[in-house]
Amino acid sequence: MLRFHVPLFMLLIASGLVACGPSDAEIAALEATATADSLAMAAAEELDHTVDTAMSTIAWAGTMVGVYTHTGTVDLVQGSFTTQGGRLTGGTFIADLRTMVPTDEHYSATVNTKESLVEHLSSAEFFDVAAHPTASLTITAATGNTATVDLTIRGTTRAETLTEVVMTTDADGVVHATAKLVFDRQDYGVAWAPDMKDAVLEDDIVLSIILVARPDQ
Repeated sequence: MLRFHVPLFMLLIASGLVACGPSDAEIAALEATATADSLAMAAAEELDHTVDTAMSTIAWAGTMVGVYTHTGTVDLVQGSFTTQGGRLTGGTFIADLRTMVPTDEHYSATVNTKESLVEHLSSAEFFDVAAHPTASLTITAATGNTATVDLTIRGTTRAETLTEVVMTTDADGVVHATAKLVFDRQDYGVAWAPDMKDAVLEDDIVLSIILVARPDQ
C-alpha cells in the first residue's frame, strides 16, 4: 500500500503547483496588456520636430479670372512642429517672401516676364516685401486632417484653416507632411488700388505646403 500512496501524493503536489502558476492564456493576456500599455504611452508622448528647410517648400497659386493661373514657390526659412500619437498638434513656420519664384509658363520674353510678376507681387500694393519680408503660420489647434492656424501677412494676423493634412513617418523617424491652405488676399490688404483692375484676379490664394522634418534628439 505504501508504494501506491507515495507516488499519488507526489502527483497531487505537482498538480497543485502547476495549477498555482499562470496558464498560457493568462500569460498571453498579460503580454497583450503590456503591449497595449506601451503603445498607449508612445501615442501619448509629444514629439518635437524641426523642419528641413532645404527639403521643404510652399507652392502658391493665384488665378486671373477666366484667363490662367500663376503658380510658384516660396522658401521656408524656419519651421518646427509637434506631434502626438502620429497626429499634428502644433507648429510655427516662417516663409521668406523675397524668395518667390514663378513656375508657370504664362509669360513673354519682353513684357509680361516672370521678373515683372515677382516685382508686382513684391510691391507695396501686394505683399509689400520691403516692409514685410516674411509671412508666418502658427498652428493653434488640430483635429483629424485639419488644423486651425494664425496666418500673418503684411503685419495682419487672421485665423485660417489647414486642410488635407497628411503625415507619414519613415523607418528612421523622418516625417513627411503635406497640407493645403486657401486664404482671401483681401483680408490682408493684398490688392491693386483700382477696383476694376483688382477684379481680374481671384481673391483666393491657394498654398500647398510640403514639409520634411526630423525629430529633435
